[in-house]
Amino acid sequence: MHIPALLQFLKELTENNNRPWFLHNKPHYDILREEFIELVGEVGAKVVKFDKELGPFEPKKAVFRIYRDVRFAKDKSPYKNHIGAVLGARTTDKSRPVYYFHVDHKGNLLTACGVYMPETAAIKKIRDYIVAEPAKFSKLLKNKSINDTFGGLTEEDRMARPPKGYATDLPHIDYIKNRHFLCETSVSLNKRVPKDLAAEIAKNFAAAVPLVEWLREAMK
Repeated sequence: MHIPALLQFLKELTENNNRPWFLHNKPHYDILREEFIELVGEVGAKVVKFDKELGPFEPKKAVFRIYRDVRFAKDKSPYKNHIGAVLGARTTDKSRPVYYFHVDHKGNLLTACGVYMPETAAIKKIRDYIVAEPAKFSKLLKNKSINDTFGGLTEEDRMARPPKGYATDLPHIDYIKNRHFLCETSVSLNKRVPKDLAAEIAKNFAAAVPLVEWLREAMK
């Protein structure tokens, strides 16, 4: 994967986010996308070695489309300013934990693991599991690999008040207010691209396995 070329393309796309420019430069994008698909395949091959439940996946289908859904968005820019992929269930059960990474126009590599905006039934299972097994959740929060790599679970979009049906004095009530159960980290690729980028991404994913396994147990 030629990262400098990808970063340059994404930067230029952000500055020229319109259909004529993209169509003119699409041959270049197609090459970069194929390289990115290869990277996804390399990452996936490493992940299945430590997560047997990931199951088979097609790198090409794991990569998100560059086209934005602007139907309900104030920003009508037609193209995303990043390219990303997800390893794990996408179409069958959107509440299953996944591994996700993307590279954006600023040169940032984001890796994230867990569930984002799980459906109502799924997030209730997660919250109820925290209530039923507070010690297991305490252990997860203290997990060294998660804390060292990601700094713990994200607090993004946390509710101001506990969800209906959950008392304010419950153990871990702050996390019960979470809308997402994710850990994520970001690093700049502008100054240094790891020699083995796939291995670097997979290493982060390996650090998140305790969260992935906990979520799978919670949603049984």
